[in-house]
Amino acid sequence: MLGKKSNSVIALIAIVILTVWMVMTYNSLVKKDEHVSFQWNEVQNNYQRRLDLIPQVVNTVKGGAEFEKGVLEQVTQARAKAMQVQASQVSAAALEAQSQIQDELALTFNRLLINVERYPEIKGTRAFKDLQVQLEGTERRIKVARKDFNGAVQDYNSAVRSFPTKIISGILGFPERKGFTADLGTDKSIEIKF
Repeated sequence: MLGKKSNSVIALIAIVILTVWMVMTYNSLVKKDEHVSFQWNEVQNNYQRRLDLIPQVVNTVKGGAEFEKGVLEQVTQARAKAMQVQASQVSAAALEAQSQIQDELALTFNRLLINVERYPEIKGTRAFKDLQVQLEGTERRIKVARKDFNGAVQDYNSAVRSFPTKIISGILGFPERKGFTADLGTDKSIEIKF
């Protein structure tokens, strides 16, 4: 009789230990998942900052010279498209769509800045210089936010894929996440012609 009682006590202790481990593992995965979402929101916040600054630059350029309207229209259209694609959730499809639209916006805006080189009266204005500094800072913030997001994704994915946490993550529905990656061909330099 004493043997049965000690076996049931051992089984009860094992169940309690397993339950505590599962709860701790689940809570850890939730915290890491929330951190990934937080970092994604930081990326979105910096994208919004970029979107907010672009009209100011476009208006400054418009006021500074009879500028090529086609370039200004392209920037305006790219900004409008980027404003429509605000990814509130972290998924591979949302990340891909957001990244593609934002890269297109940055490329179009860079064309505008390259064309401004031909107009020294615009380049020389204090307003344009100030906006250019703000945009450079915004691009740095985007880079840092993307790096931090990738770090959070890496930490999360390491936890989700590690044994024995992988068992809990599979059972409770914590899938791997995708971070930012370089586009094909970005390892080659781009020739800029004036």
